[in-house]
Amino acid sequence: MSGLPFKPEGAFFDLDGTLLDSAQDLYAALRVLCAEQGVEPPAYESVRPVVSRGSRAIIGSGFPGASADDILKLVPRYLAIYEAAMADGTVPFEGVEAMLAGLDAAGIRWGIVTNKPGFLTDALLPQAMPHWKPAAVVSGDTLPVKKPDPAPVLHACALAGCDPSRSVFVGDDRRDILAGHAAGLFTVAVRWGYLDGGDPDSWGADAVLDTADELAALLGVGEVPA
Repeated sequence: MSGLPFKPEGAFFDLDGTLLDSAQDLYAALRVLCAEQGVEPPAYESVRPVVSRGSRAIIGSGFPGASADDILKLVPRYLAIYEAAMADGTVPFEGVEAMLAGLDAAGIRWGIVTNKPGFLTDALLPQAMPHWKPAAVVSGDTLPVKKPDPAPVLHACALAGCDPSRSVFVGDDRRDILAGHAAGLFTVAVRWGYLDGGDPDSWGADAVLDTADELAALLGVGEVPA
């Protein structure tokens, strides 16, 4: 971890699996859906890795024999169940709060770029982290396209008033790294997230980190871990 090649203007983050550990609540909603459908729910350990891929992947893990159309029909009910209790067990990953506080103190603008639907993002943030003040929030339906397309990342940079070439994008999914690279940002893959069963070292990120403390140090707002 050699540090950034520039003083950062902005830092932008994926939400689920990067800033927030929301897997327990997403899994709890799947359990309810499975019970309603008379299906035995899968183990949490098999669902957690796919959380970053969204509702259809989560539902698919509980209904492995279902067609794409059948899964799509279950999405509205799944999202309604999730929305009703979305903040019950969702918490920031260890070190994230201190890292964001460091960005605020340093005057580095930060934002969120998530594929989560806007109505869920807008409802979750005030419940789970009411004190967070991101300079930009771009959800999966803010634009006609979503990650891995670079447009949402560039939109977040524009909203925050940051130069992409002097900004960082952080995520726990290969699509985050693809979007960040295509948008011209320095990219960071984080091993603490859900990873979609993938190997972050193979995604071509500019840095791969194990902890939020390491990320804070990379961004210049924390001590270098011993």
